[in-house]
Order: sequence, then C-alpha cells, then structure tokens
Amino acid sequence: MQFIVSLLTWQNLIRLIDILVIWFLIYELLILIRGTRAVQLFRGILIIILVKVVSWYVGLSTVSWLMDQVINWGVIAIVIIFQPEIRRGLEHLGRGSFFTAHQTTNETEEELIKQLDQAIQYMSKRRIGALISIQMNTGLEEYIETGIPLDADISGALLINTFIPNTPLHDGAVIIKDNRIAVAAAYLPLSDSKLIPKELGTRHRAAVGISEVTDALTIVISEETGEVSITKDNELIRNMSQSDYLKFLRAQLYKHEPQHRDNLLTKLYAKFGRRGGGRHEQK
Repeated sequence: MQFIVSLLTWQNLIRLIDILVIWFLIYELLILIRGTRAVQLFRGILIIILVKVVSWYVGLSTVSWLMDQVINWGVIAIVIIFQPEIRRGLEHLGRGSFFTAHQTTNETEEELIKQLDQAIQYMSKRRIGALISIQMNTGLEEYIETGIPLDADISGALLINTFIPNTPLHDGAVIIKDNRIAVAAAYLPLSDSKLIPKELGTRHRAAVGISEVTDALTIVISEETGEVSITKDNELIRNMSQSDYLKFLRAQLYKHEPQHRDNLLTKLYAKFGRRGGGRHEQK
C-alpha cells in the first residue's frame, strides 16, 4: 500500500501524461498516413533506426556514421518529397474538431456520386472505355502534371464527352481532385502484377498500378465488355452492378462523422456559462 501511495506523486503523473500524449501523437500519425505512400517511408525509417541501433551496439562505427548522415539529411529529403502530404496534414489539423464544430451532410459527395453514376451508366451500356481516378488522401500531383488541365466542375456530360473515342482527351485518365475534374488524358503507372487476368487491357493495369502506389479510388469501364471495375488499395473489384458500385462509392467517399457534434469551446461555454448564469439569478 505504501508503495502504491509513493507512486501517486505529481511528478509521476506528469510523466504518465507525457507518455500518453506521445502515444496519442503516434496514433494520430499512423491514422493520417494509413493507406498512403508514406507508409512505405515509415517502414524505411524504422529499418534505418534499427540498423543504427544495432550498429551502435555492436560497434560498427562506419555503418553507424553512415546511418547518422542518412538520418540528418533524410529529414530535409522527407520535407521536400512529401511536401503535399505534409501540407495536407497541416490543413487536416486546421480543419480538426478541437476548436471547430462539424456538421456532415455529404451533399457534395452525393452530387459527385450522382454525376459519376450518370457517366458510368451511359458509357457502360455503349461500351465506351473510361478511366477515372479520384484523389483520396495521397496526393496525385505527379500524375496530374502529365495530363491536360481542365479544372472543371464535375458533370456526367463532361465525363462522357471526355471519353468519346477518337477525341483529343479520350486516351488516358481523368483525375478528380477536391471535387473537381483536375485533368484529363493523364498517364497512370502500369502494374506489373502477374495476378491481373490477361484479358484485361492497359486501362485496368493503370488502375491497379495507381492503387499500388496511392490510396486513390479508380473506376474503369471496359471498352470490350462495358464491365465496370473499381480499384482501391491494390485490390481490383470486377463486374460491379450499379447498386454495387454506388454502395462502394458511398462507403469510400462519405465523411463518417456525427452530424451534430459540439466542439470543445461550445461544451465549456455551455457548462460553465449556464452555471455562472444560475448563480447570478440567485443573487
């Protein structure tokens, strides 16, 4: 009992809070990079740190010195390479719920899905090949740079006209970013996976390829059969019916947050403001 009492000191409490804050930040970081190309970077960092610790413990001075250089210069390289992800992460924190109340209606997402459905149904029935990639968390800037800029509102008619055969924009991918059509005729990386059925063409390989390196959601319409497929997180889902892809799109694109969630400042004001008002009335 005396041992337990000795542990309950202010200094130990501060240390416990310190540890909990660090673990919370690590958890939030893992949630933020989940499904992005930063996951591979995180694994590489862990390997470098492991090599550094082992080389220091064993006494491999040259390897230890080399790892020090990699770590020192790696911080600068990370900032340069992952500048879009870092900026998006800071924007995510700025839009966080700590000081801001959210009301999620998903009206914008539902309108996007409606326009996509209109285009998919038209092109699938007429066997017009299409490749539409939607940016999620991982930035697609390097692929957007390969396309022809449009920066247009999303409409089914525009998507249909883009993929009409023998038009300047039909060859390549449309990339949707921030609920706008960023570019058309963009080039996506082709997958070398042996698991892709041989009857599938370049569009499907490009869709699988972009899903291997980003968390983008990509819709493919086969020119030969009109089949609708979706790739996400290195997974190819084929032969989707209208109800199938609508359900999938809503599950992936909707913001799953409570529609009425008070922020921290609102709760504090409601709690202490009412209490203060009650004391004033009693006087």
